[in-house]
Amino acid sequence: MWLAFWRSRNRLSLDELRYLTDQLFKIQVVNEVNKDFVIEALRSIAELITYGDQHDSAFFEFFMEKQVMGEFVRILKISRPVGVSLQLLQTLSIMIQNLKSEHAIYYLFSNEHINYLITYSFNFDNEELLSYYISFLRAISGKLNKNTISLLVKTQDDDVVSFPLYTEAIQFAFHEENMVRTAIRALSLNVYHVGDVSVNRFVASPPHSKYFSNLVKYFCKQCLELSELVSDALKSGPEPPSTILAVVDELEDTLYYFSDITSAGIPDVGRLLTDEFLKHLVFPLLLPSLKTEPAYEVKIGSVTSLYLICCILHIVKIKDLANSIAAGLFFPPEVFVANSGNKANGFLSVHELTNESKQPDNKSLGSENDKKLKAYLVDCSTGTQVHEEAAVKANVSIDSSVALRETLLSYIRDGNNVQVLGSLSVFATLLQTKELDESMLDALGILPQRKKQKKLLLESLVGEGSGEEQLFSSESISMKDGLSGELDGYLQRIKDQYCVSTSSTEEGASPRCHRFQVLDALIALFCRSNIPGETLWDGGWLLRQLLPHGEAEFSSHHLVLLKESYRSCTRALLQETRGSWPDLVLTIIINEWKKCKRAIEASSPRKEPKSILLSQWKFHEEVFPSESSIPAGERMCEVVKVFVLRHQLQLFSLGRALPEQPSINAQGDHPENSRAKTSGLNVSVPKPGTELKVVDALPCRIAFERGKERHFRFLAVSAGISGWLILAEELPLKQNYGIIRVAAPLAGSNPRIDNKHPKWLHLRIRPSSIPSLDPTKTSDGKVKPRAMVDGRWTLAFRDEESCKTALSMIVEETDLQSNEVEKRLKPLLDLENALGLSDIFQHETSS
Repeated sequence: MWLAFWRSRNRLSLDELRYLTDQLFKIQVVNEVNKDFVIEALRSIAELITYGDQHDSAFFEFFMEKQVMGEFVRILKISRPVGVSLQLLQTLSIMIQNLKSEHAIYYLFSNEHINYLITYSFNFDNEELLSYYISFLRAISGKLNKNTISLLVKTQDDDVVSFPLYTEAIQFAFHEENMVRTAIRALSLNVYHVGDVSVNRFVASPPHSKYFSNLVKYFCKQCLELSELVSDALKSGPEPPSTILAVVDELEDTLYYFSDITSAGIPDVGRLLTDEFLKHLVFPLLLPSLKTEPAYEVKIGSVTSLYLICCILHIVKIKDLANSIAAGLFFPPEVFVANSGNKANGFLSVHELTNESKQPDNKSLGSENDKKLKAYLVDCSTGTQVHEEAAVKANVSIDSSVALRETLLSYIRDGNNVQVLGSLSVFATLLQTKELDESMLDALGILPQRKKQKKLLLESLVGEGSGEEQLFSSESISMKDGLSGELDGYLQRIKDQYCVSTSSTEEGASPRCHRFQVLDALIALFCRSNIPGETLWDGGWLLRQLLPHGEAEFSSHHLVLLKESYRSCTRALLQETRGSWPDLVLTIIINEWKKCKRAIEASSPRKEPKSILLSQWKFHEEVFPSESSIPAGERMCEVVKVFVLRHQLQLFSLGRALPEQPSINAQGDHPENSRAKTSGLNVSVPKPGTELKVVDALPCRIAFERGKERHFRFLAVSAGISGWLILAEELPLKQNYGIIRVAAPLAGSNPRIDNKHPKWLHLRIRPSSIPSLDPTKTSDGKVKPRAMVDGRWTLAFRDEESCKTALSMIVEETDLQSNEVEKRLKPLLDLENALGLSDIFQHETSS
């Protein structure tokens, strides 16, 4: 017998499969003595069945004939070592994943063995066992289709009454391990996307529909956590910590999961998610947080709220949700705060929420983290602390305060950069949300002109309303007073569901009035001096979406404001030609012109919603010494960005097309008597080792190291828009010639003769590039500006007269450099002639 046991066998043969199953049948109990054999047998059976599926159908026929699935269940029942359970789950997972035969999969699912294993009471205190179990469930879900799913459910009168795979899986939906949560989400999506009508009714009906409610509450928890992290991080440092980025990524993953759920096309689930989002997040937390100066405590900051609104609209494609959020902007926040504690209006009381959040099984709430989630589910809808006075009000009138839509416009007009960026992003996201009806966009005042014209044309063709009259009237964009029927329906739904009473103030307003409010806010934004250029570009994108053809809707007041703002930024730009960085002005104008044109003419906003959050750190000002040139360089870049936008807006307001390149003169020849010509320099960047004439150079001494003084000839030269301070070493065998040893930028040198030593000349040596234009990658792959600092030279001349001559040389060459920059800018500023601003250029260049 022992010889037979140890006989040589073909490992991938039917005989091997027969032998292994025979040995398993003989086992009456699995213990520490025989567990290794059982584990190896289970592993080998998985390998043999997978091999047979691809090479010989007799393998699986034997598997069915011997009812090996039933044997697997028996082995599980008589096993004590956890290793056997692990191997059994792995064996089944491998088989299910790798079997290609539909017949084989159908057989595996066609008895109750799979459901028995799914509902078996495994000891999930063992993390490895839980991991194998989740992989087993996910493997099953990967084989679901309209045929196989019917084998895993129990029905009664065509209704599904039991679906263990789904009900057991969603109990782990909020597990502390991210891998577990991800697997359960993938499994649930496999279920939803099968498209079985009876299964869809099952998952959308109580008590299983509670999963979607708890999912929204879990998302609310993530939102509150993010807001708290952002608040703490702003107090602690100049950069967002990695924890915020991690929470943002996880939060957006959850939203994409919602999006995948809705894409399955289960109407009841879409309605349920909409109701839960509005009831637990949008109305009690997000919209009230947008208040400029809330008179009540909120748990989500306004910036985080702006980000979340954009994120939800951008990712979750549910028509009713998007339109309800848009309609909510026509209410003041007080109506939601004051009614958030009343049961009748759609918000749940704390007692109800506590009861709803109780889980029937301890699998999903067994860990400490899940207990925290359970505590959160009790509290998540009470995100706004309501004052007693507000709570006792039965109704709040819509005109008791400013509507949230106007609050967003006030942020654009008067808010800080983050509020401006967030509000612009909300309007841009609404405009890009395809689920919003065009009449809703029109009511908000952000319907693009091309769509408005198309809508009127269609109405005129089919004879609806006054479309023809409006289309061919002198005021082609005028609309009949009153908000659209689409908006009216959503406003009424919010009133009915949340017991909000309104006056007729907003209802009597016209889309045309709202449109002008948006334009007024954007024009006011373009005239602001405390907003970064790139944020203004975002406003420029929104303006171009509303008015693609330019001057049609600009009022005379708008044109005056744009002209004045352009007048201001032109002065600022001309001042930069006399500043510390004139040599880079033209380069930056050319680069920023392309970027700005691309940004405002793009088909969609260039920034993701998360940029709203991160912008709170992006514009954190780094501390530099008071005399540093770095802040001046960054300021010059901002001046250029603002100038480029306002210049392009001027062209736009005049109905002109934006050229691909800014109008800038080509570089002219250097004067024959210039120091650059005299010295023989014919390059824009003199490099060490280059030979030059030192006829005009002045002898001086400088010590780059303590106690090591060196003798040079000093020369300041300008060549077009470039300028350099040069230290050359005389050639002993070639009279009046020298070799460049050191060269530094001329601009920004701030020459100063020492008060106590009139032979000494102090110079500031700024970097050749601005840090933000020359970034470097950190070890974690992020791009950060290079750390740059100014240098200092102190030149000692032979006498006071030589020192004064050197100072005059620097001033003269700096003026020549600045004059050349202004000369090349002249065509770009010729637009002033069309606007009556030519006196600015003449005044600035003569000063």
